[in-house]
Parts: sequence; C-alpha cells; structure tokens
Amino acid sequence: MPKITVLGYGTFEVEKGRKLVLALEDNGVNILHQCGGKAKCTTCRVEIMAGELCVETTTEKNAFNKKGIYDDNLRLACQVRIDGDVEIIPIMTVENSGMEPGPRPDEGHDKL
Repeated sequence: MPKITVLGYGTFEVEKGRKLVLALEDNGVNILHQCGGKAKCTTCRVEIMAGELCVETTTEKNAFNKKGIYDDNLRLACQVRIDGDVEIIPIMTVENSGMEPGPRPDEGHDKL
C-alpha cells in the first residue's frame, strides 16, 4: 500500500487509487474542502515535498488559474488519487484557518 507522509501529522498507508482529500481526512488531517471536492475553491491544496502524484487534470489547472495560483508544487487533494508514496504539507486546515472543513467530498469512483 502507498504511504502518505504529512508534515506535522505522521505517515499512514492508504489504498491505491483513493482520493487524497479523503485519505487525509480519514487519517486525522483536518484539511479544508469548502466546495465539497468539486475543484472550485482550492482550499484543499497541498504542497508536494517528495513523491509523484497522478497527472494534473484540466479541471485542476483551471481551478488554480481562476484563483491566480501558479505553483508547480501545489495540487488539489480533491482531484488527486494516490498512486505511490508521497510527502505533503496541507496548506489550509481547520486548525490554521479557523474555518469549518466543508461538506465531505464524494467518494464516488474512489477505487480504481
């Protein structure tokens, strides 16, 4: 099983093909997802420190462009599926933002 290392939270194993946002939430990382995982708000963005994630989708690119965010190390956790080991830093959490996380993203098609 792939391992996700999250700065400040530790390392945990997740099922291959699982959405990153759900894997984080299910393992105690209170990452924001204000739009419910629809790639509209960009609050679920994470910084990739090591490892590789699936290819960035057009939906993800458009969301970042719309918000004026241009950083190749950032990804939207709601649009990423886990392929292998990765080390990340969650950018916006309940703790560092004071905001509620938002509606839980859809689990549809989580298993490849």
